[in-house]
Amino acid sequence: MDQLKIIGGNRLDGEIVISGAKNAALPILCAGLLTAGNLELSNVPRLHDVKTMLKLLAKTGLKVDQDDERVTLNGSAIDTLEAPYELVKTMRASILVLGPLLARFGEAKVSLPGGCAIGSRPVDQHIKGLQALGAEITIEGGYIYAKCKKLKGARIHTDMITVTGTENLLMAATLAEGETVLENAAREPEVTDLAHLLVKMGAKIEGIGTDRLVIQGVAELHGASHAVISDRIEAATFLCAVAATGGDILLKNTRTDIFDVALDKLRDIGVVLTATPDSIRAQMSSRPKPVSFRTTEYPGFPTDMQAQFMAVNTVASGTSRVTETIFENRFMHVQEMNRLGASIQTEGNTAFIKGVDHLVGAPVMATDLRASASLVIAAMAAKGETIIDRIYHLDRGYDRMEVKLSQVGANIVRVK
Repeated sequence: MDQLKIIGGNRLDGEIVISGAKNAALPILCAGLLTAGNLELSNVPRLHDVKTMLKLLAKTGLKVDQDDERVTLNGSAIDTLEAPYELVKTMRASILVLGPLLARFGEAKVSLPGGCAIGSRPVDQHIKGLQALGAEITIEGGYIYAKCKKLKGARIHTDMITVTGTENLLMAATLAEGETVLENAAREPEVTDLAHLLVKMGAKIEGIGTDRLVIQGVAELHGASHAVISDRIEAATFLCAVAATGGDILLKNTRTDIFDVALDKLRDIGVVLTATPDSIRAQMSSRPKPVSFRTTEYPGFPTDMQAQFMAVNTVASGTSRVTETIFENRFMHVQEMNRLGASIQTEGNTAFIKGVDHLVGAPVMATDLRASASLVIAAMAAKGETIIDRIYHLDRGYDRMEVKLSQVGANIVRVK
């Protein structure tokens, strides 16, 4: 298993190009199942999860042609309506093939998903929504079996805001007969990006970017070309890195309008931000100020940035409080940060952080995707050498993070 070896204490200076968003690319790739035409995608990030998804889609008979960050999909010869356990177990986003397969072909067999062990992420909202559209669904032997001759539009109000649930039901509704109304829909930029692609494919969707999506079903969708939006989580992660270490970095291929809350918190920390429509410059020359926050659904503070901001708080000049409301097990990085000398205590879903003068390098272990990124940030701010084990989590969501960071001055290498 690969490890990262990091020697902390270096400022970050230079330019980083932000990759396409993982959380937008995965549902967009699944949209290739909805049409027999060509889906030509660009800015697709080179990630392990993307590789897994393409492997899963190819298993159905979807033709996949990949050239670096460009992917062309053709769904004219799909002949297998199953997502097997061996591919689904490592990635919860695999559930996103359920809606498209059911809507276009009338049936699907999808293994219950896996992914990071950060808490319970039930698929009941996906199932309830598809049942409202007329699907017959049973769960047996760890698989979801879904059938329906033709989905029919319905009014669906999910019990909770769910990003993948919204995406699955949105894709299914595009080919359902009549009108579907999705209420309490997720508003994340990645959901909006998927909706814009579906419109390019011929879908009729109103209310994009709001919590109420109205879809008029069409008989079929056609091919389209689309560039995946840039990854706001990757961008914010690098901004947290410069907040913790100091420096002057320019992020290219990014947007400021899709993570306003995180940028506001970075300014509170003391980062000087200068933005253009497609770039952000971050300058940091002082010790970070502590920031407290509570995670919530978009447009609130994203749960996917909680660990990275906590890493900055560990070396801040004061105390802070972080409350996690989305996933119940998303504090697994706390004990690893404390191994580096951080002072963090948890009570239920709240962490109390007392900033220390400096962290000290030590062997640590990554427990999930975003925890991995937070440990990288903490290690770069620490004195001495840190070895991070189990970084396969990191590769699921960050495109060659160690390469990008070493290009701006970090002392970070991958050890086989």
